Amino acid sequence: MKILLANPRGFCAGVDRAIEIVEVALARHGAPVYVRHEIVHNRHVVESLRAKGAVFVEELSDVPEGGLVIFSAHGVSPAVRREAEERGLRVLDATCPLVTKVHVEAQRFAREDFEIVLVGHAGHVEVEGTLGEAPERMRLVETPEDAAALAVHDPGRLAVLTQTTLSVDDTRDVLEALRHRFPAVQLPRKDDICYATQNRQNAVKELAREAELVLVVGAPASSNSNRLVEIAAKAGCDARLVQTADDVDPAWLAGVRCVGVTAGASAPELLVQQVVERLRALAQGPVEVASLPAVDEGVVFQLPPELRDTTS
Repeated sequence: MKILLANPRGFCAGVDRAIEIVEVALARHGAPVYVRHEIVHNRHVVESLRAKGAVFVEELSDVPEGGLVIFSAHGVSPAVRREAEERGLRVLDATCPLVTKVHVEAQRFAREDFEIVLVGHAGHVEVEGTLGEAPERMRLVETPEDAAALAVHDPGRLAVLTQTTLSVDDTRDVLEALRHRFPAVQLPRKDDICYATQNRQNAVKELAREAELVLVVGAPASSNSNRLVEIAAKAGCDARLVQTADDVDPAWLAGVRCVGVTAGASAPELLVQQVVERLRALAQGPVEVASLPAVDEGVVFQLPPELRDTTS
């Protein structure tokens, strides 16, 4: 059996930065450090940080007065920021800079009197934060059917933003439907899409050319991990989402000559290697492990100014 590893896979620069922010905050300030929502959507990462003294909360009301709270990589709305300020909380912002960029664009479009269409998944933490930037002007669209049914006040002043963890492929049909219905619409620039999401999806397409089974290491709540599963399945592979090596079912390997393995942007490499070892143990006969050609994404995001001196 051949095990083919995707490149790139796993942690992106935004996730690396968010985790480092929590770890540096703990080293500098000591436990507890509060984190609003999961810092990233991965149980292994969350449990590891919890063991070091991070306390994950759903609402700021769970943070004691004067406590140190970190906003997750997915971003928060202005209302959450105001609540933190009103309660006197100390704040560190781990929002991915690509998400912040979308928030800034939402603010600009709102100032310029545009209606805004946000393409994304309802209920996703990132989407909720972005919608909060201009709730009176922003409409959420998930499908081409949503776009076709959309009614707006002024088709000449309409702009589109996207959830960053979608991809060009994810949004193509929705954007085309919006363009068809509203020819003057301002569509998002391609660089508004997360580079890591697109790169990992491209790698899965490469895996699917050779593999009969693709395993995606990631969490059920991870948008980008679920998209990887969908893309592999669309390419004709048996595709499965696994959180840990224990989730790999031996029955999936029956008659399989090549297994592709990748990971969502919030899944650590340790979990990938544990899946590889599980596949080795389950294989009938010799195992070859190979990787797609290495990809240097060349992206590093700086820590917030408050923490940079402690790591220099």
